[in-house]
Amino acid sequence: MILVIAEKPSLARNIVAGIGKLERKNGYFEGCGYIVTWAFGHLFSLCDIEDYSGISGEKVKWTLDNLPCFPEKFKFKLRLDENTKKTDDGVRRQFELIKTLSNRADVDTIVNAGDSDREGEIIVRLCIENAGVSGKKLLRLWLPDQTPETVAEALRTMKDEDEYQNLANEGFARTFIDWLYGVNLTRYATLRTGVLLRVGRVIIPIVKAIYDRDMSIKNFTPDIYYAIVSKAETGGEIVELTSKQKFDKKDKNKAEALCEKYNLCTATVKDKKKKREKINAGKLFSLSKLQNFLGKKYKMPMDESLDIVQKLYESGYVTYPRTNSEYLAEAEKDKVKSILQNIKKIGYPVTFKDGKQIFDDSKIESHSALTPTYKIPQKTALSENEFKVYSAILRRFVAVFCAEECIAEKSEIVIDLGGLEEFTLKGTVIIEKGWTKYDDFTQKDKILPMLDVGDVVNVNFEPVEKETSAPRHYTIETLNNYLKNPFREEKANAENEDDAEEYRAMFEGLELGTEATRTGIINNARKSKYIELKKDVYSILPDGEYLIESLGRMNISMDKYKTSEMGKALKKVFHGEMTVQDSVNLAKEEISEVFSRKEMPPEKDTDMGFYGDIVGKCPLCGNNVIRSRYGYACTGYKENGCKFKIGGVICGRVISPSNAKLLLETGKTSKIEGFTSKNGKLFDAALKLDGDRAVFDFG
Repeated sequence: MILVIAEKPSLARNIVAGIGKLERKNGYFEGCGYIVTWAFGHLFSLCDIEDYSGISGEKVKWTLDNLPCFPEKFKFKLRLDENTKKTDDGVRRQFELIKTLSNRADVDTIVNAGDSDREGEIIVRLCIENAGVSGKKLLRLWLPDQTPETVAEALRTMKDEDEYQNLANEGFARTFIDWLYGVNLTRYATLRTGVLLRVGRVIIPIVKAIYDRDMSIKNFTPDIYYAIVSKAETGGEIVELTSKQKFDKKDKNKAEALCEKYNLCTATVKDKKKKREKINAGKLFSLSKLQNFLGKKYKMPMDESLDIVQKLYESGYVTYPRTNSEYLAEAEKDKVKSILQNIKKIGYPVTFKDGKQIFDDSKIESHSALTPTYKIPQKTALSENEFKVYSAILRRFVAVFCAEECIAEKSEIVIDLGGLEEFTLKGTVIIEKGWTKYDDFTQKDKILPMLDVGDVVNVNFEPVEKETSAPRHYTIETLNNYLKNPFREEKANAENEDDAEEYRAMFEGLELGTEATRTGIINNARKSKYIELKKDVYSILPDGEYLIESLGRMNISMDKYKTSEMGKALKKVFHGEMTVQDSVNLAKEEISEVFSRKEMPPEKDTDMGFYGDIVGKCPLCGNNVIRSRYGYACTGYKENGCKFKIGGVICGRVISPSNAKLLLETGKTSKIEGFTSKNGKLFDAALKLDGDRAVFDFG
């Protein structure tokens, strides 16, 4: 018998459909030489810190005593129920069934049918390893989609599980590294601030990107500048010319002088070009590009679009969704031809096309672009939003393989202004709509004035006052693009640009998160109230500001550079260039730096201490003063209403426990370096007590 372990029940049902008629049992199917059972996604999770110290199961208080925790060997346990914090009964029963089936005497082959990615790879491996299986053949079922035909073909062509060892290594390395960062730094940051701060390898740079952008907008001061513009009429039409020259607000006289000079010149049409061009459709969708499209067009959040496209995949209507590629594999050409035949039957004018702009193995890591399968749903079988998502995937596929070409007339007029400056006017008019009838096309027609070479163009240049613009908030699209390559300049409308740099960054591991994890991490940041999404615009929330600023004060740097370095290490594990342990050691080194705090003299000390630390006695009521969330506060507040407090951050400078102690003991600190005034200037000063508050002392 061949035992197939699927990642979840829906996949098991689709595998059964590809095998034939199997008998339904309690927790599995059996027949035709196969047994098909399933997990519920992750049945196992990494043990907690307390599990390594032998006190698991007890209600324990977080403490610095067991931090940092670097297990010699990482241990897994069955997943806990989120409410009871005990082993989930359903999970335990299903694993016991998997264990029993795996060790059945008549089972000689076990098939890993996890989702076709690194997470799916280790989900089923953990089940097999913990079931104590030995002496059985292990195979891997790799499914680009879940139609019965694909399942049947994949079962005939399964490879040995050993061929996916590097993928498993990457999956385990990612799991171990994220546990090390998440468990150690979340506990450390929480103990220091007294507030639960969710610190993770990827969530922090995502929240920080939104924080940095919003702070840039908040602190932006608009500035005035002058543009040089002519809007004179020639032959009954307004011809608008804008100079490349710009002038600072204090140089208006220079702008006026240039306008006078330009207005004395003769502007003549130097060149005119008009040609017909074929406009290509956009590339096929990767998951993030699909999410960009849906976010921009329908304001659909990423978690909703992922849930829907996952359901479409499990229903057999689309290919594997968590793909980072917009290209198809060379070996898929015959499959594409059969899909096109079915699409023709529902009325779309499609034909097979070849070429590197569609089929390119060098731009596929594990999975090809997201496309429809031959199985086409009835519109009535889908909800309104499911239809929107499916339609977007189908229409992009139709556009790429459309038999009707999109033809545009492109015009260009070059106007010479007396040899001082040239102005180029460009316009595009769609002559034949072609694929744009089926997929969105946003380029707007611009009709150029009727001018010919040699024509004189009237000019009347004037200085036009303009205002510099603040950066824009991140949208679903721009944040996704940033996370795919955080080191690339942000560009608009880069749909058909050369994408070699983007794929190089992706394959090297420079991206923040992956197609498979990014949506969930952003959703966790929203649930934690660090960021919010309104329509398709992300903004930082007060808790997110507190998170990022607190980490900064603790000198916990988890920026895009460090996260990308770990991403590159994971890719090296995947390519067999680095061991799992080597990548884990890199994470340990980074985390160890956080815990190796150095003693500093009071004037330079920027340590924020730990929540609840006693720093001295209240000068007003004699009760203890402790480190609180935002600074230092008297514990007599509840007892006698004492309101004595010292700010934890004054003029941008962290007030350390050592300085707070000195202030309470002597009434004054020594000079502290690094305060920042409202106009951004640095200054040094001592602090002294003035009744119930701390004030500057410049003496």
